[in-house]
Amino acid sequence: MPCVILNNRLLLIDDDPGSRRVIKKMAEGLGFEVVATEDPDCFIKKARNWRPSVITLDLMMPQADGVQLLRGLAADKCNAQIVLTSGADGKVLQTALQLGRERGLRMSGTLGKPMSVDEFRALFAPLARVTAKVLSSELAAAITDDQLFLEYQPKLDCRLGRITGVEALVRWRHPAHGVIPPDQFVTLAEDSDLIHRLTDWVVAAAARQAAIWHGEQLALHLAVNISAKDLDNLDLPDRLADHCQAAGIDPASMTLELTAMREAVQMMDVLTRLRLKGFNLSIDDFGAGYSSLVQLQKMPFSEIKIDRAFVMNMMQDESCAAIVDIVLHLARRLRLKSVAEGVEDAMALESLTDMGCDEAQGYYLSRPLPADGVAAFAHTYAGTCVKSAA
Repeated sequence: MPCVILNNRLLLIDDDPGSRRVIKKMAEGLGFEVVATEDPDCFIKKARNWRPSVITLDLMMPQADGVQLLRGLAADKCNAQIVLTSGADGKVLQTALQLGRERGLRMSGTLGKPMSVDEFRALFAPLARVTAKVLSSELAAAITDDQLFLEYQPKLDCRLGRITGVEALVRWRHPAHGVIPPDQFVTLAEDSDLIHRLTDWVVAAAARQAAIWHGEQLALHLAVNISAKDLDNLDLPDRLADHCQAAGIDPASMTLELTAMREAVQMMDVLTRLRLKGFNLSIDDFGAGYSSLVQLQKMPFSEIKIDRAFVMNMMQDESCAAIVDIVLHLARRLRLKSVAEGVEDAMALESLTDMGCDEAQGYYLSRPLPADGVAAFAHTYAGTCVKSAA
């Protein structure tokens, strides 16, 4: 089954000619080929046949509102990254964004109107992709031929003001297409039954690197993402424990982050055995799904990771700030570690610290780093305290 990494094509629908011109000009400046329309029927046909990599969708239009169009894109299983634009209330934008995610769409963010050039570039520049068509056979070869590598995003202990952990993030250095990010091949791994091999590679490589850091007296706690499909395999706890043993690290120094889980007896079996072997378990993107509280109550988690959408908007949106505060309170009551991702500025970090958040990560602190850059970065934070939480 192929995973298509699409051209840098932007499909834009907006009923305002001025907005269409501005967005088209800015997108072309980033290397996008742009098709702009105000006609919903034309938009849906282009989304199906032109195969854009990015869609910019105005929520408020007279012929068809953005929610109706999101419904159509979801029915067509659209794989493009989607950005919502609107002059509507920020809460409406965030609700529509979450609605798209619940429908299985790849929602990248929102832009209010009027939008600034800097805001546009910050959101759209990372969405520019190479042109390629990657096959499962290529990914299978990549796992065995040293084409995969890890980067590590530092995690700050909010109370101590020190880097005490990292999240391992896998990348693919394709021989023809350059570096491919995980969101463009993990789904391929899940659909082609390669996910177990990919997870094994990531955990083994991360464990070996953790052992190197530990030997250098840098005791960083390691977080690794695993797929819900990994939990279909009853051998998972033994395999992951074997990787830790081979590297010489304690499973207790590793946290496994999980999202999009189903309720099943087998899943409870696997998660319980992972905890018995010493692994920590994090419920990732907490708050983004309807079943999070049920999963939190039934499954043996040790950590809550707050969905980045709430963290990124907490300084501008009182409802997001309230949700973050409630989740942190819930974590304390349940004696779970709390982690906030998507920290983009100093004010958000200070607010999270005041709320009693345990750890934070995000671009304000650091983008993902190569392994050889982590130690130097961690040492720059040694002894540098963030404002202590009460």
